This record gives sequence, C-alpha cells and structure tokens, in this order.
Amino acid sequence: MALLEYENQIFLDAFHEDGLLITARGLCVDRVFINFLKLYCDPANLVLVLQTSLSDEEYFLEELSALDVQNLPKQITNEYSANDRTSVYLEGGVLFVTSRILVMDLLTDKLPTHLVTGILVYKAHRIIESCQEAFILRLYRQKNKTGFIKAFSDQPQCFASGFCKLERVMKNLFVRKLYLWPRFHVDVKACMDKHKPEVIELGIPMTGSMKSIQSSILDIMNAVVKEIKQCNPSMDIDDLTVENSLAKQSLEQIIRLQLDPVWYQLGSKTKQLVSDLKLLRALLFYLTQYDCVTFYKFLQTLRSSETRLIHNSGWLFLESADSMFSHAKDRVYGSSKKTKNKKNDASTEVQDVSLEESPKWKTLSEILEEIETENKEDSAGLGIGRVMIVAHDDRTCCQLRDYLKDGAKPVLMDLCQRALHSEEHMAQKEPKRWEKGAMSRRKRKIEETEKDDHDVITLTQIVKRYESHDKSFEDENKKFDPQPSLSSESCFTVVSSSVTVIHPLQGHKDPFSFRKTLKELQPRYVILYDADIQLVRQLEVYKACRPGEPLRVYFLVYSGSTEEQQYLTSLRKESNAFEHLIKEKATLVIPEDINDMADIRSEVSSTSGVSSRKAGGQDKEPSKQKILVDLREFRSELPSLIHKRGIEIEPITLEVGDYILTPDMCVERKSLSDLIGSLNSGRLYNQCTSMSRYYAKPILLIEFDPNKSFALQPKTALGSEISIQNVSSKLTLLTLHFPKLRIFWCPSPHATAELFEEIKIGKEQPDSAVAMTITGDESEISDKYNYSTYDFVIKLPGINSKNYWMILNKVKNLTELIGLSQEELCKLLDNSNNGKALWEFLHHKHGVESKEGAAGVSKDTRYNKGKQKMKK
Repeated sequence: MALLEYENQIFLDAFHEDGLLITARGLCVDRVFINFLKLYCDPANLVLVLQTSLSDEEYFLEELSALDVQNLPKQITNEYSANDRTSVYLEGGVLFVTSRILVMDLLTDKLPTHLVTGILVYKAHRIIESCQEAFILRLYRQKNKTGFIKAFSDQPQCFASGFCKLERVMKNLFVRKLYLWPRFHVDVKACMDKHKPEVIELGIPMTGSMKSIQSSILDIMNAVVKEIKQCNPSMDIDDLTVENSLAKQSLEQIIRLQLDPVWYQLGSKTKQLVSDLKLLRALLFYLTQYDCVTFYKFLQTLRSSETRLIHNSGWLFLESADSMFSHAKDRVYGSSKKTKNKKNDASTEVQDVSLEESPKWKTLSEILEEIETENKEDSAGLGIGRVMIVAHDDRTCCQLRDYLKDGAKPVLMDLCQRALHSEEHMAQKEPKRWEKGAMSRRKRKIEETEKDDHDVITLTQIVKRYESHDKSFEDENKKFDPQPSLSSESCFTVVSSSVTVIHPLQGHKDPFSFRKTLKELQPRYVILYDADIQLVRQLEVYKACRPGEPLRVYFLVYSGSTEEQQYLTSLRKESNAFEHLIKEKATLVIPEDINDMADIRSEVSSTSGVSSRKAGGQDKEPSKQKILVDLREFRSELPSLIHKRGIEIEPITLEVGDYILTPDMCVERKSLSDLIGSLNSGRLYNQCTSMSRYYAKPILLIEFDPNKSFALQPKTALGSEISIQNVSSKLTLLTLHFPKLRIFWCPSPHATAELFEEIKIGKEQPDSAVAMTITGDESEISDKYNYSTYDFVIKLPGINSKNYWMILNKVKNLTELIGLSQEELCKLLDNSNNGKALWEFLHHKHGVESKEGAAGVSKDTRYNKGKQKMKK
C-alpha cells in the first residue's frame, strides 16, 4: 500500500516518537495504521493491538494479505487456552487480543511483558480512565518502561469536548507527543490540490411545498427550544440553537447533557419537550430524504396516535403544525377541487392523486443520461465508465433502484396504494390510470427475464450475469472489466451499458464497506445523493492514490435546506475542534516522567493504616494490599479503579462472592437491575447463604448512579406490612434472615474503590488458595447433611472452610466427636492447634449466667414470679 506524501510524514512522525495521532475524518488513518501493522509483523517483534472490532481486524488482515505479508497478525480469543496463549506470545508478531484476555494475562504474568515491543491503540478517543484499555496500558507501563505506545484517532470533536479531556486521554495513554493533521494542514492541502477530482456541485431547489414544510418545522423547533429555556432558566443557553440540532450531535443530546444530573427532578413537561425535539429533527431528515408518500404517512401516524396526542407538549396544535400537515397532504393529493354532484347539484370536495416527484430523482436521471451519452461517444478512448451512487440508507437505495428501473410515477403510485389506500378505494379514484400502471408493471415482470440491457441484480450475481452476456458486448467494451467481483452485500446494482452501484452509508455492520466497494468497482463517476464529510475525504484520498485515472463527482444537495446546513455545520464544528486542539497543544502540560506515573501508589498512611512517625525513628514497612477478584468482574470498570489506587488485584475463579477483601470478608456486587432480578429469582438468597456460611463478614454491595433517581418500587406499593411482592420487603427479609450481612450503597465505581481501600486498612490479606477451595456447592451439603448440622459444625472452634469436611465425613454424630481424644482430633484435622481448640471446647465447661442469675435469682423463682404476674 503506497502512502501519499502527507501520509508518509504522518508515519515517520509517529514512528520516531510515541504519541497520539488525530486526523480529520475520512483522511484514512487506517492506511497509516495498516503500514504500522505491516512493519511489525516480523516474529522478532511482539506488538499488541487494542480497540479493534472484529470487522476492523478482518479488514486489516485482508489488506495485509493483499500486500503479501508473510506473518499475518493473529486474533487471540477465548478459544485459546492459557498455555496456548503463552506459546503464541513467545512466537512474536502482531496480535489482536481482546481486552479482557489481555488483562488476565498481564495480571497473572502469562504474557512476558518484558518481551513486548509495543502497543498500538486504535480508536484512541474511546480511552477513558476506567476502561479496560487504560488498565492494560497502566499494567504494561509498570512492567515495561521501554516499549512504545502509539495511538490513532480520526474523531477530533471527541477530544475537544469535556474538561481537559485531551490531557486526561494522553495521560491514560502514557504519551507526551500530540500529532494533529486536519484537512486544512498545509501538506494535506497540497497533496489534495495536486490530484483534484472533477467535482460538479448541483444545488437542487426544493419545491414550494417542501420549503413551506421546512419553515414550519423550524418554527416549531424554535418554539420548543424557547419553552425549554423558560422551564429551565439555569441552563447554559449558548448552545441551545436550532443550528446545533443539524449537526451530528443533535440538540436534544446537548440538552440531555446539561439536564442529566437533575433529570429526576425535572417535570414531565421538560422531558416531553426534549422528546418532541428529537421527533422534529427526524421530520427534517425525512423531508429531504424520503418521498412525499412516506413523509405524509409518518405525519399521519402522529395525529392518529392517541398516545401522541395526549402526551404532546402542544406543538401539534400550533398554526405551523397545521401548515406542515396541509402542505404534506398537498404533495400527495394536490389542491382540493370542488365539483358538483349530478343528482343533487351539491358541491362536494374531491381530491385527486397528484404525487410530487422528488427533485433529486429528476436530477439523478439527467446525470445518468449524461453519463450514458458520454460512455457511448467515448471521445477520450477510456471505455465505459462505471457509476457509483451513494445514498444514506437501505431504504433510500431501494427507492432509487426501483426508480431507475420503473420510473417515478409507478413507484409513487405503488407506495400510495400500499401505504395510504386500499386497492378498491384507489381503483375508484383513479381507475384508468391505476389499471394502466398495474398492467404495465405486470408486463414488465413477465418480461423481466428477457431484458439484458436494464435489470437489477445483487452484487453476488453480477459475475454470473456478465458471463451470460454475449461476446459482442464484451468486444465492444474491451477496456471494461466484466467481473468486478464486488463483495458488499448491502449494495444494489443496476446493470445497463455501464454498471451502476447504489451503496448505502448507514445500515451495514462493515465500516469499511464503502472503501471496499470503491476499490473493487473503481468507478469513473460517483454521484453523492447524500453528502457526508468522511465520504468526501475518502473520495479525495481515492483520487490521490490513482493520479492517472479520471474521477468525476456529482454533489447533490438541496439549496437552502437543512441538509445543506447540516453539512456546513459539520465542517465548521470539525474545524473548530482542531483549532481548539491546536491551542490546547500549545499549553499542554504532560510530565517528562509520565511512564513512571504508572508506579504511583497511594500514601502509606492510607494503604496500611500505619503511621509514618514511629518512636525511635523506625518505620514499619507497609504490607502490600491485595484483593481477590472474580474473573467475570473484569467486564466492569471497578478492577481498574481498584488497581489505580495502588491495591494489587489477583484474578481467580470465585464460586462464592465477587471480591474477597480479607480472609473473612466477602463482597457480592450488584447493580440496581441485578439486585431486583436476583431478589425475584431467589439467586441472591442462595448467594447470601453461601457467603454467610463461609465468611464471617459477608457484604452486599449495591452500586447506583447518583445523577439518576431510582425507586425500588412505586410509592403506591408501600405498605405497613411485609409483602412478598415488594422489593423493599424482600430486601428487609434478606437482612432479617442473614444478621451478619452488611449492605453498602455506593454511588459509583470510584466510590466503591475508595471504600474498599478504607475497609482494608490494617486488615490481613486474603489467600487465593483458600478462596478457590470454597466452591459453594450446596447440593453436596443438602444430599448428605442437614443445613443445621453443617451450620453447627462450621461454627465450632478449630473448624474452618478447609477441615470441616473431615468432621462431616468421618464422624457419625456428636457423641462420637466428644469421645475422640485430643490426639485423634489433631490427627483428624491435620493440625495440632485446631485439634486442641476443638477438644478444649468439647471437654471444658462453658456457661454464661444471666444478669438475674448473677444476682442469685434461680430459674424457678423467675418462673414463679412470671406466673403470679399473669394471674394478676
């Protein structure tokens, strides 16, 4: 893969010194990333790759295979055992490893960290303090100070939002250098100007009805925003503009960010206004994206929905809303006409179907006709050029395919028939027109297999179809490759004298689908039915990589529309984000010894509970804090936050509990949803039973979000009596049944990590070997012994979780246990201290006198006094 001039400079900058690389969207940062993968695929290296999805990895492997790379990267998943992973690590090369597996291997030293050459971080904008990737980088830097860390991202706006987010991300990445490559970078601009594609921008005027509808929607949005400001005067109103609703981050998201901390305190009116704002934004999108029938049908559902009318904030009853509905109806039916009835001469209102064709459809047809003419003339001797149409989603692509096949009127009539009317009603209104249309459509279906010059097929069928073409077609187009072998199943292909591919931008799982189709089809003409910044930049890179090949791009946009404004707003926001990052880079403060920050531990006084000031100047060395963590808990962010507080965590498989803080302290962690579900299923009862039997201090930890209100049950369900139907009642019964159980409520994982640190002050550290022997298998207990017998034995002195099975299995009853000598007990328990403690407990008198007994009052005397009181 040959890199462009500016891409070479990016590669060299990132290669020589670790850092964070941020490029503009669409400048193909993955091309630079692939070259780094190619560089380190040698077995002499061991490079780990983070933050890649399965589709990313498959694309990278395909590209590296095309470059004839010998040692392709390996994908390490849970299919590999621990020993197999160690062997793979020692083989070297580039490895795609899931974050959960990598955390386990780093903590258990199955990964030889000192042999790791470096780590490549893809999509670095997702790195936050508590995520798994930040945890991996911290563990890596603790054990390896020389290996490289290189991070890549093409989302500048993610770093420009929030308080010092760029600085925090770079500290989590342990890098000091920041490389910024916006589209207006001088090297990027010079490269793109040298290989400009031919761009034809077509500003398509909207119809009068579309302009009126757009104006009405914007008026309604302004009214809704104004109402939100009045209901919430404390909000920051600078960002509350309708223009912001047209960007990728919608206005309702901006409002939610401000209102989220007090969302539970807001009234229903504000929440409904935010919901309505989201709906209105969708209406703006549907207006320019879909046909008149689809738009009108959606509006009809708003008025016909009783729920929508009841819970509406009031905008449906505005004058602008009436205007919007009226013009949307006129696009489908046209203006109402008054006619006279012959029988009673009464004037009645008759509506004729007058379907308004999308202005973009007509422009698209004109462009394709121009391309067909140019292909036939072929004055430059280039042969037939392929055409690629790019639309927003599958629905738009399907409509364009049907339009190119059947024309506008049949498509709209079919939509009208299926969406708005029954066949009988449609036949009465338009008998001749609909009959004629239906007959022509049936005729086309019959003749569909006989047509070779204009058909619709899938991309997987395109090769077979071209093989069935006669040789004359192939001889006429010698320069045209008859087998484009397109791989994307989400595309729609129209086969004519030139291949026309309609490709959606949204709705498919493969983020590289457009790039793959572009590479395989190699079109000469690209029609941007819907504009996107990333798409435009990718076309620029595509043209720059093929300097000798012609490329013409048709840019379709409704002039004076919100669609145009959205595109311009996205450009402006990205430019502002880079300007913000450039200014922040100038004042960025990153420590020189940032790699040593991974070794920072909490103060001795907070971790060990031992004062640093001792008599005689002798300080007691603090003990190393440790917490045992169940493997399943590494899906959460809590282990990372615990480790960051200087506490060593040891991942093991725990049958009882999620976290073992001390030898006698076990924690079961629940979210609110898990708590309610476990209470309803009875699982929490079994978990508390196991914790209470094996640990002296069982803890139920419940985490919740402090910014969001919650209720275990509705206020109306609260009663004076305990009910098995109420969650609060179940929680109360749980605490009554397990007196040793302690319940902690924590507002966040950060608070939980701090709480664990405070609890462990001055406590003994847990033993993983002991914790792993506690299986919590109650079936074995219930099959052989009663729960009461087990509970009695486990509480005897000298009996613990290791040796209680020896007593239960080898001693028949309590009489036999009492009859054993001290030597026999020591031998049975395999410990002299435990045997002595149990023997002394069984053979020494133990009694606790009550206060009344201590005062000389016998049991009979107390009984007689009580009996006399009852008689009185």
